[in-house]
Amino acid sequence: MRSGFVAVVGKPNVGKSTLLNALTGKKISIVSEKPQTTRFKLRGILHWPEAQIILVDTPGFHQPKDALGEYLNSQVVGTIREVDLILFLVDASREITEEDNKLAQEITRSNLPCLLVLTKKDLVQEEKIKSARESISKIIQFQDWIAVSASTGQGLEELISKIIPRLPEGPGLYPEDMVTDSAFDVQAAEIIREKVLNNIYQEVPHAVAVDVLRIEENPEKKLLKIYAEIYVEKASQRKIVIGQNGGMIKKIGTQAREELEYLTGKKIFLSLQVKVKEKWRHKESFIRRIYRSS
Repeated sequence: MRSGFVAVVGKPNVGKSTLLNALTGKKISIVSEKPQTTRFKLRGILHWPEAQIILVDTPGFHQPKDALGEYLNSQVVGTIREVDLILFLVDASREITEEDNKLAQEITRSNLPCLLVLTKKDLVQEEKIKSARESISKIIQFQDWIAVSASTGQGLEELISKIIPRLPEGPGLYPEDMVTDSAFDVQAAEIIREKVLNNIYQEVPHAVAVDVLRIEENPEKKLLKIYAEIYVEKASQRKIVIGQNGGMIKKIGTQAREELEYLTGKKIFLSLQVKVKEKWRHKESFIRRIYRSS
C-alpha cells in the first residue's frame, strides 16, 4: 500500500481544478474561465486498491499585482514544500510564459520528484504536444510526462499509474468514504463565489471575496442556516452584484442554495449580505482573515 500528497500546480487557467474534479469524480474545486478562480488549497482524495492519493489543488501561480496575489503565490510555494510529488501542469495549447519559468524554478528548488502534465490534449495536434514537452524540458527536469484531457478523460488512468509508484509506502491517511477534507464553510464560501463569477462578467470577479460567518444546524428539520458576506471593493460593484431590484443577488443565492442542498442532502437557508471593503486585495490582514482556513 502506498499513500501520499500530490501537489497540482501551474499558472492560471491550465486546468488544475478541472483535473482534480475529473480524477476524483466529484466537484472538489470550483471552475471558471476567469483566472485565479482557486484561492484555497483544496484536497481531493483518490482511493485505489494499492494506493491512496491526496491531490492538493492550488491557486494559479502568476505575476502578483497586490497582496492577494502575493498570498496566493505563497500558498503554491508552501504546498510545493509539503508534498511527496508534484504535478506540473502546462497548457499544451499555449506558449510557455515567464510564469511557467518562475514556477519551474520553485519546483526545482524543492528537490521533489516532478511529473509534467500537458493539459487540453483534445485541443491540439501531437506535434504541438511534442513542442510543448521539448520547451518545458529546457527549464526543468521531470521524471516522466503525460498529455491528458480532463474534459474527455484521455490519459487520466495512465496519469494515476505514473503517480502511484512515486508515492511513499504506508497506510491510507483518510477513511475510504472521504473524497475531500475541506471544511464545509470553505466549500460553502467557494460555491457562493463560483455563482458570482459565473453570473457577472464586468469588473467585479477579481474583487469578490466570500466569508461564511456562521452555520446553524437544526437536525430535526434537516435544515442548515448559512450566513455569509460577499465583499467587493467599490459601491458600483456592490450595485452590480445586487442587481436591479435585487435580481442578481437572488439569482446567485438560488443557484448556491440549490447546489448546497444537493451537496448536503439537507434544506438550506442562505443569507447573503453584500458589503464594500475598499482595496481589500491590498490588505494582508483582511486577506488572511477571509482565507483563514487555507
